[in-house]
Amino acid sequence: MTSAHQRLAERIRVFRGTRGGRRPLPRKAPGDRAIVLTCSDYLALAEHPAVTEAMIASLRKSDAAAPGSGPCLPDDHPQIVLGAGFARHMGARAGVLCPSGWAANTGLLQVVAGPDVPVYLDVLAHMSLWEGARAAGAELAYFRHNDLDHLRRRIEVGGSGVIAVDAVYSTDGSVAPLNDLVEVAEEHGCLLVVDESHSLGVRGERGEGLVAARGLTGRVDFRTASLAKALPGRAGLIACDRPGFADYFTHTALPAVFSSTLLPHDVAGLAAALKVVRRENWRRARLRAVTARLRDGLAGLGYRLVESDTQIIALEAGSESVATHMRDALVGRDIFSAALFPPTASVGRTLVRLSVHAGLSDGDVRRILTACEDLRPRAAAAV
Repeated sequence: MTSAHQRLAERIRVFRGTRGGRRPLPRKAPGDRAIVLTCSDYLALAEHPAVTEAMIASLRKSDAAAPGSGPCLPDDHPQIVLGAGFARHMGARAGVLCPSGWAANTGLLQVVAGPDVPVYLDVLAHMSLWEGARAAGAELAYFRHNDLDHLRRRIEVGGSGVIAVDAVYSTDGSVAPLNDLVEVAEEHGCLLVVDESHSLGVRGERGEGLVAARGLTGRVDFRTASLAKALPGRAGLIACDRPGFADYFTHTALPAVFSSTLLPHDVAGLAAALKVVRRENWRRARLRAVTARLRDGLAGLGYRLVESDTQIIALEAGSESVATHMRDALVGRDIFSAALFPPTASVGRTLVRLSVHAGLSDGDVRRILTACEDLRPRAAAAV
């Protein structure tokens, strides 16, 4: 009989073999002149003085509270206050902070779905939403990406349940048809969960997210987000309008019940970052400008891009070898991108992803386009 040790060794061997001997990540680390397009710090806030100073000040406090139990926090606890602040920012009535975006999604689906409440997931929805539905013991039914007719057919068979989507999909930057999704949810009596991880801070007049930007506050049941993207921290968020939900969640969702509170300096940093997001609109304007220049430039070079206008630019690579070659060739020019294969990308799809941020200079944009122009002849057959 094969042992568990042997099975694990075989899995590792197969994983290494599927990459053709290539490392999943490039060998070279970013240097001082590097252009990094692999992180989600879309507004370039990670080193903002207001954020770092707030975190340092919190760390220096001798009376800073130690992490405690999430369900036992008083109403004036900084984590509770900040959750309410995010809710107001997004135009919601209640906000709950979690240890991570993963914990927010898995915990939310665990408590709103179940064996009697199916979950309808866009096939590209974040894996944390899938895991939450599994934890709830719900029947899972995927629908083709942004295909509302397919979604309707699924609901006609399975009945009222939870529809779970991303506002902006991290894999390829595509955008959910939120207005139509709201109508489908209302028509069939479904709860609608929208993950705003890649739109919070970036979309909306003051970074309220895509739901608010589309005028849909009050019609989307739950909005979630990882606060490790445009908001440079370590936390997750759930925002909603349902009375009593915050207490229900913190006392019944396993990620909330069995996790400690956020660290004080993380709360302080996120509070400062939220103020910057609301105040410094030029960052969103800059992000839109550099995104448009890169998208137009790459399209002009003949690259096949996933159709979108978001800051996540995905190039269809055709094969893993083309994607890894392009990623590694860009690294040789001190430009860091991400090569995505299944399961990160959907089955049969390989992408090179550029995550654009507001800190890119005009010179950086020229460097990226020049490098991609030089590489274009090698990738022409597959891209």
